[in-house]
Amino acid sequence: MTSPTPGALEQLIKLLSKMPGLGQRSARRMALHLIKKRETLMQPLLQALATVEAEVQSCDRCGNLDTAPICAICQDDARDPQLLCVVEEVADLWAIERSGGYRGLYHVLGGHLSALDGVGPGDLRMAELLERVAAGAVREVLLATNATVEGQTTAFYVTEQLKPTGARMTRLAFGVPLGGELDYLDDGTLTTAIQARSSF
Repeated sequence: MTSPTPGALEQLIKLLSKMPGLGQRSARRMALHLIKKRETLMQPLLQALATVEAEVQSCDRCGNLDTAPICAICQDDARDPQLLCVVEEVADLWAIERSGGYRGLYHVLGGHLSALDGVGPGDLRMAELLERVAAGAVREVLLATNATVEGQTTAFYVTEQLKPTGARMTRLAFGVPLGGELDYLDDGTLTTAIQARSSF
């Protein structure tokens, strides 16, 4: 049976389906939408992709993405250089920035430790982190790894590695989200919230 989809379009659908959250059907709908909106969507998207491919790079200091070797966050003199937030991925950094509640610097590890996936300390930006903290300018390291087994393992490993530096180690709080109702929380979140309870 002959495929109704031209080869070039089929290739586009295959590539789109590799994007997070997109399956084959969503990728097909997206490809057809791009074709329909060739002038208003596809052309600007192609230009944006080409610009990002040519200009966006990882920050040499923290691992964030920017068009300069040192990102805007690292260059911001209004930030507290003694406070360093360690995250797994750039998306985590962006999430914390959206909150507006943090004014220190960052360090992106580039993933988390995972024996199953064969990811060890050498696969992360651990050496750069140790170098930054050992230089002595950092007084507090805020561990903002994900609340998963891998995230917890990574946080524990980072803490052990940074102990000799004398920097204060802190962790994001876990538990009941603001506006959350107890009846809708999973058992793990509720248990963590009880264990991490504080004075009222």
